[in-house]
Amino acid sequence: MRYLLTTVLLCTFGILTAQDISLALQKEPPLTLAEKNARWQTLKGGTRVGFLNSNKRYPQDRVPEATAQNAETLVAWKGERVHTQLGVWSGKEVQVAVTVGALKSKSGAAIPADQVQIGLMGYVMTDEFRNGCGHRKPEDFDSSLVADAIHFEKRSGTVKQNQVQPVWVSVDVPAGAQPGNYEGFITVKADKEYRLKLMVWVLDKTLPATSDWAFRLDLWQHPAAVARVHNVPLWSDAHFDLMRKYYTMLAKAGQKYITASIVNEPWGHQTYDDYPSLIKWTKKKDGSWSFDYSLFDKYVTFVMSTGIDQRINCYSMVPWKVAFQYYDENLGRDTVFTGKIGSEEYNAFWTPMLRDFTSHLKARGWFGKTTIAMDERPMDAMKAVIKLLKGIDKDWKVALAGDYHAEIEKDIDDYCLASAHQFPAAVLAARAQRGQLSTWYTCCTEKYPNGFTFSPPAEHVWVGWYTAAKNMQGYLRWAYNSWVADPVNDSRFRTWPAGDTYQVYPGPATSIRFEKMIEGVQDFEKIRVLKQQYKKSGNTTKLQQLEAALTAFEIKNLERQSAADMVLKVKPLIN
Repeated sequence: MRYLLTTVLLCTFGILTAQDISLALQKEPPLTLAEKNARWQTLKGGTRVGFLNSNKRYPQDRVPEATAQNAETLVAWKGERVHTQLGVWSGKEVQVAVTVGALKSKSGAAIPADQVQIGLMGYVMTDEFRNGCGHRKPEDFDSSLVADAIHFEKRSGTVKQNQVQPVWVSVDVPAGAQPGNYEGFITVKADKEYRLKLMVWVLDKTLPATSDWAFRLDLWQHPAAVARVHNVPLWSDAHFDLMRKYYTMLAKAGQKYITASIVNEPWGHQTYDDYPSLIKWTKKKDGSWSFDYSLFDKYVTFVMSTGIDQRINCYSMVPWKVAFQYYDENLGRDTVFTGKIGSEEYNAFWTPMLRDFTSHLKARGWFGKTTIAMDERPMDAMKAVIKLLKGIDKDWKVALAGDYHAEIEKDIDDYCLASAHQFPAAVLAARAQRGQLSTWYTCCTEKYPNGFTFSPPAEHVWVGWYTAAKNMQGYLRWAYNSWVADPVNDSRFRTWPAGDTYQVYPGPATSIRFEKMIEGVQDFEKIRVLKQQYKKSGNTTKLQQLEAALTAFEIKNLERQSAADMVLKVKPLIN
């Protein structure tokens, strides 16, 4: 998304903007080595264990500026996933093991132990925003270690002297749970045994099943990255088996879109790994064309089987580099077509494919949920593609992520705006009336709200509230798993701020960012459900309170207030 090599500088010449001040307030103040050591010495070699703020990342090498709490209460709807964070920090090296049992109510009801996940968090190298998009040299950016990855399969390990080990706790409340207070204990064995009380207050409200969520989450998938990090052949049975774990995790977060490449490198190979086409194009000796959809069909069927089945976004007729690869039987090798988009040559090149692809999708029953998708492409190119598509079949759907263009708005079935733009209210209402989707996205351009490895975690929760406030239907982000060379240890990349290209880790392992994104999507759904209930029951007071709270969710307000403070202030309205 918006990975132009020509960079727009948001903060230049050392002048501090309100954005810089806000981000500085969200970070831990710098300490000298002597100051850090002095704080560790106050522990006198002792160990501390307790619940911490789930909206903060705690530096590995400094004593948390928080009091360790031995009890935590979470509030949840039935069917909701809620979380908290605890920490172990010590002035000496200790071996740590964390266990948890079922959470039980006084009535005898229980949230089973297997619905309470615990995992040690891992630290990864990050950098800073500064100038957003564009090529980067590591020496030009301040780097640090941040807690981000969550390894739910890892419940024990070594906490080194004068270090912090965060531990993430997630509770999946069953949809059929009885309302009431559930209590249990998390046991942490370190220098001694600690028992932390965990309570979950389950309200008599039910979150819809994930498959019924209205929120349109679109995190772009990168199949080749999975093959590379696991060292298996691309498109092998082993590759598909490994991808299932990642895509199932994504489906459970509410993902609605399949990212399908119909040409090689739709983003001009800006990623670390290849992005190959799912369709093989062949120009035969007699000049006719053939198209092999076997891999496309296998991949789409596979992704749908994981629960992601509402939209197939095909990238792209307008790639970042106009160079369409195909096999030429006369030449006996691969070659490329580079004709100008909208030219007679371009239309002649694409027309046979689009006609054949249309027939194939209709035969598979997928045409109605498929789009030709474009990412931040010029207006003239968009107009040309729309005209060509509609000439092939008037029912072709078009998706666009980019700036707002009134001239083509009605032709875009799935329109995702950059955060700097907004749909006019009348346009948004008309789009909803026509059954068209209206969403938004962030990328390397925005300092906030965002999902970099250095971003305040609550910004992903804020995204859900902002989506509801603007009456939009979802959020897009590049990317789910477009990993860098060593994603587990270093989230920095040759271009774009650290963590920009992935939200989860090889394993698969979730992250504090991904878990907070789920929280934001769930909050959107709760807002939607409550608004419907209030309208149906005529509870105008509650409806007006909720609507008034949503008006605070403007991006500019993040200059003066943290996302965590904004969200925590309004959470009682939905819980």
